[in-house]
Amino acid sequence: MSVTDPIADAITKIRNAYRADHKSVTVNYSKINEAIIKLLAEENYVNSYTILERDPSKKILRKQIYINLRYTNDGKPVMRGIERISKPGLRVYVKSTNVPSVYNNTGIAVISTNRGVMIDRDARLHKVGGEYICKVW
Repeated sequence: MSVTDPIADAITKIRNAYRADHKSVTVNYSKINEAIIKLLAEENYVNSYTILERDPSKKILRKQIYINLRYTNDGKPVMRGIERISKPGLRVYVKSTNVPSVYNNTGIAVISTNRGVMIDRDARLHKVGGEYICKVW
C-alpha cells in the first residue's frame, strides 16, 4: 500500500506513540523523514533513531526508521505536540525574513530549504527560506 504523504504519516505515528506512552515507534523510511527525525534527535525531542534495512527473513519488507521516544523523569513526553503545516494540497512557503517561531522559541519549526532540512533558528542564521514542513513543541 502506498502512502500519499509519508511525512504526515511519520508525524502521525510519532504523535500517536507519544499519546499511547510507547517507548519506541517505527516509521517508513524516506530521505526527508530521516532528515526530520535527525533534527528531532539533535533537539532532544527523541532519544535516538536507527535505520532498519529491508530484511524479509525478519519480516521487514521495506526500509524503516526505528525511533526511541524521550520522556521526562516524571514519565511525561518531552514532545508536547507536533503538527504538519505544509500539505500536498496546500504547500506553505516562508521567506527568509518571515521564518516563524514556535511558542516564543520554546518549540522548533522544521523548514526544507535549498541547503537541506533545518530548524527555524538555523534558517534565520543562514538567511534562507523554504517550505514550512512542521512545527514541534
